Amino acid sequence: MEVVERNPAQTGFVPQAKRWVGERAFGVLVLSRRLVRDYEHRPRSSESRVYWAMTAVILRRLTGATAPAWRTA
Repeated sequence: MEVVERNPAQTGFVPQAKRWVGERAFGVLVLSRRLVRDYEHRPRSSESRVYWAMTAVILRRLTGATAPAWRTA
């Protein structure tokens, strides 16, 4: 693991490359309904939900299908 620190010479908003990869992964996981809150009693159960969620993301990217949006009726 590497800590990404901000360059003090830069001003304003500057995205940090490695930090965004992690935040994007967490954002994708939160889209999975069961992972929004901690419903599971065992860590293995939560781990399997993460695998299912990321598998769905990978399959969606490979097939080019769009994800069903909760905002659309």
